[in-house]
Amino acid sequence: MAKIIITGGAKNGEIINLQTADLVLGRHADCDLILDDTRASSHHARLYRNKTEWMLADLKSTNGTLVNQKPVSTVTLRDNDLIEIGDTQIRFQADGRAEQAPQDKAGMTKAPPVQAPPAKAPPMTTADDLALVEQMSKHMDIIRAETAKVIVGQREVLDQILMCMIAGGHALLVGMPGMAKTLMVSTIAKVLDMDFKRIQFTPDLMPTDITGTEVLETNRTTNEKEFRFMRGPIFCNLLLADEINRTPPKTQAALLEAMQEKRVTVGNTTYPLDAPFFVLATQNPIEQEGTYPLPEAQMDRFMFNIWVDYPLEHEEETIIRTTTVTQTALPQKVLNKQQVIQLQQVVRKIPVSEHVIKYAIRLVRATRPGSEQAPDFVKEYVHIGAGPRAGQFLILAAKAQAVLGGRIHVSCNDIKIAAVPVLKHRIYTNFAADSEGLTSMDLIKKLLAAVAEPTEADYTRN
Repeated sequence: MAKIIITGGAKNGEIINLQTADLVLGRHADCDLILDDTRASSHHARLYRNKTEWMLADLKSTNGTLVNQKPVSTVTLRDNDLIEIGDTQIRFQADGRAEQAPQDKAGMTKAPPVQAPPAKAPPMTTADDLALVEQMSKHMDIIRAETAKVIVGQREVLDQILMCMIAGGHALLVGMPGMAKTLMVSTIAKVLDMDFKRIQFTPDLMPTDITGTEVLETNRTTNEKEFRFMRGPIFCNLLLADEINRTPPKTQAALLEAMQEKRVTVGNTTYPLDAPFFVLATQNPIEQEGTYPLPEAQMDRFMFNIWVDYPLEHEEETIIRTTTVTQTALPQKVLNKQQVIQLQQVVRKIPVSEHVIKYAIRLVRATRPGSEQAPDFVKEYVHIGAGPRAGQFLILAAKAQAVLGGRIHVSCNDIKIAAVPVLKHRIYTNFAADSEGLTSMDLIKKLLAAVAEPTEADYTRN
């Protein structure tokens, strides 16, 4: 008897024997297999038997149906095919009955056509990886609760910081003074058990104040003069570069090697940084006095540009109430450094379907005014669009978003969630946009509405 095994989603591990020859899958209560999946349509797909073969038909769903990572309308299922409906993954297993081989006119048996190998399951190599991912949804709730002991509101900012860290990137927090940017970073360091260091960037700060320097001293044993390296504050797990745009570019550039290569070179010696290593930099808006705009090359090193906005009215009331009395609540550790490293490794292991990669690339290329895929408003308002690193960061951030939700399946919706912080500082508006008050944030929202997800036609052309 044929059967389906749910390998991802709310019903992970459930096995359904296909006793009936016609099943409708979806979220509606009248479906034969009800999916607890917000990305699945009410009546998403139909699984039915046609003589000796099982067929799968998409019922004009909103997000489409994938088989072996390709969108389908109607397809004949083969043994071990992987079906993806929203965030739910289903493995189809045939009943094992051999089909009679077709014969030619002479009565000779034809060799069966060679089938492409089925898509491999996500390469989750250890049971610990799976267990950690499955628990991440609960961990996230605890992390938010512990952080809320100190930080009121700003849930979206916290989620974006964690997404960036799990993806192995660095984040730039932009907002007016007094938005608790520094306090949020130090609180996250406590919750994740990180070795935390803070550097206050000022106009007179030197690169050696960040990386460290060599000092000349006398060896007590040999009485000879020798250089000894004094490590700077960059040797930590979580570095807070506070008000990074208050220091000149020469000092800002001291972070480049550490952010990209995870190492520091002083003199002729290179020193590796301990894993995990993150840079979370805070920045006041550029239009304020006494600031040095970050060079484009350094801006591109930051995976996320996160806007820290003013709190809501009821949140501001809570802030005033709780910060003008003696506080006793302290955040507790939820994850340790090894678990964070393990999560980063899991993010790299998760496969991404061709459908999602096509959408991410289509979105990035649409930001470039010289591209054929660019909408008219991009050609009108954008001076420079996003480079290839934006596509890499979109995929990594989407993977991290899935892991933080306790999933090992990446969807186009995860790309949309990551689009704003990834693209915000990679789209440079021109004078026409500035004169009309349009920002990169406005253009990203228009892009998400204008750029469609790939359809079956995009695959049949290839």
